[in-house]
Amino acid sequence: MPRDHRHRPPGHPAVPPRRVGVLLVNLGTPDATDYWSMRRYLKEFLSDRRVIEENRLKWWLILNGIILTVRPGRKGRDYDKIWNHERDESPLMTVTRAQAEKLDAMLRAEHPSVLVDWAMRYGNPPIASRLDLMREAGCDRILLVPLYPQYAAATSATVCDKAFDALKTMRWQPVLRVAPAWHDDPVYIDALAQSLTAAVAALPFKPDVILASFHGMPEEYLRKGDPYYCQCAKTARLLRERLGMDEGVLRMTFQSRFGTAEWLKPYTIDTVEQLAKSGVRNLAVITPGFVADCLETLEEIAMENAGVFRKFGGENFAAIPCLNDSDVGMRVLRAVAARELSGWV
Repeated sequence: MPRDHRHRPPGHPAVPPRRVGVLLVNLGTPDATDYWSMRRYLKEFLSDRRVIEENRLKWWLILNGIILTVRPGRKGRDYDKIWNHERDESPLMTVTRAQAEKLDAMLRAEHPSVLVDWAMRYGNPPIASRLDLMREAGCDRILLVPLYPQYAAATSATVCDKAFDALKTMRWQPVLRVAPAWHDDPVYIDALAQSLTAAVAALPFKPDVILASFHGMPEEYLRKGDPYYCQCAKTARLLRERLGMDEGVLRMTFQSRFGTAEWLKPYTIDTVEQLAKSGVRNLAVITPGFVADCLETLEEIAMENAGVFRKFGGENFAAIPCLNDSDVGMRVLRAVAARELSGWV
């Protein structure tokens, strides 16, 4: 919508045409795989009080005395296994950029005033810098889309925290909407089903079992009221129903355990080992909670868990790609954005 320039006083600052922004936000990525790049990224990530709800003094000592000494080197080696060396960036950054560019083209074909951009909660590009750019481009209404199909305080909420921190510094704040989680959206469930069906059909073997592996969290967070577990369970149930599978064939598990606390169960890596020991020879893993392939899918599942499966007697293992910027994946993001932009465009 064009602005009326006729009634501005002399010397009024230039004001760009009004636009509507859509900001996709994913978890984050280190700038490189070296020790210091990894250390900066891990320090920012693991210092977030929503991510680690420990006693602050105790956690500061553990984080700075142990974790940030040992973990950057080990995680840097893991990242190096999956790094996009051609673009010198993580796959998560490559995919998130592609998702934003495709969504921008899709939405602007119908609504030229819409501008889509992307940011990372930890690392670069930071949320505040992208919000500033959108505001400078004329976006007085911005839809924030945390790229997590299932809501958790440690993911979706911390994106909102950072966005509102940025708004605190602005004299003229844009209006902000936040897209809710889409764990049970029919478009999302259908996209998962189509993607899984196509991927399995292309395999040279038929899986005996399929694991739907979600990122884990401490069980304590569930007891505190976090809806994440229930939303993961609903996604898994709806996907089973859509595919006509039972719980023995499509099982829900949780990965990426960190620290000594009890996390949501069953653990993916323990389940993989148990299945191999019990005689399962063909296994596939889908990761519905990740909208883009990243360290947790490309290294943890496709390499580490595959190795465990084969070590204990399994033969064929497949890590099903995330929706990424595929046609069905983009259909989900477009549906989420279009629904939440209602009344703005």
